[in-house]
Amino acid sequence: MKIAGVQMDIAWEDPQENFRRARPLAEEAVARGGRLVVLPEMFATGFSMAADRVSGFASETRGFLAGLAKELSTFVLAGYAEPADPRPANVCALFDPEGSELLHFRKLHPFTMAEEDAHYLAGERVETAEVEGVRITPLICYDLRFPEPFRAAANGTDLFCVLANWPETRRRHWSLLLKARAIENQAYVLGVNRVGTGNDLVHTGDSALLDPMGDPVAELPAGEAGLVTGDVSPETVARVRDRFGFLADRKPELYAELERTSGSETGSA
Repeated sequence: MKIAGVQMDIAWEDPQENFRRARPLAEEAVARGGRLVVLPEMFATGFSMAADRVSGFASETRGFLAGLAKELSTFVLAGYAEPADPRPANVCALFDPEGSELLHFRKLHPFTMAEEDAHYLAGERVETAEVEGVRITPLICYDLRFPEPFRAAANGTDLFCVLANWPETRRRHWSLLLKARAIENQAYVLGVNRVGTGNDLVHTGDSALLDPMGDPVAELPAGEAGLVTGDVSPETVARVRDRFGFLADRKPELYAELERTSGSETGSA
């Protein structure tokens, strides 16, 4: 299945302008054969901490995404803010070619350095959906720094999609962590980041699709709006995991015990 990540410059807290910018890129993605089109984290507003305001655009954003999926007869995955209790949530949703929602995921790790945790509610579940035979698991931006949810979902996943507003100052971390998540989980990883300036932060994009060995299938030049496209194959995932049985050698019970006992006992020599 061919997939396409949309690397776009996001207009600050301006959904209609971002819909206008996203549409031609999505159309181009489908023209290239893309069956899954992925937009960045909070693509309609930028990574704004004005949670009550930007979450108010959730209904029209969902309407745009559902309509786009139906109009282009493709699958669309994108991030946005939505109302929740007791505070809004940073989420993404996957829509099918009929405009119906297949998956809804809430960001697990709000970014504490930006005080996102004070403005947005954290998620508690990893979600996976199957699209034309490919098992897809999305995560959002800061989630990339935490290997645990990736590992928890790995056996049931062929493709991780990481939707982000990742800044230029830590761009090396972005690229290294995408590669690490692909290698350690033996799965495709699609990282979709924005470009441009938002809230005084510069974003260079560096969107990429990596294969289950961590090798690049496709990459986008830094700073340019455009598409990162490539084919993903569940059969390739299965072959890599069959040849290199690393996942089967994991010891989850041991790791849980090590975490439980770590620091509770000290030795001396």
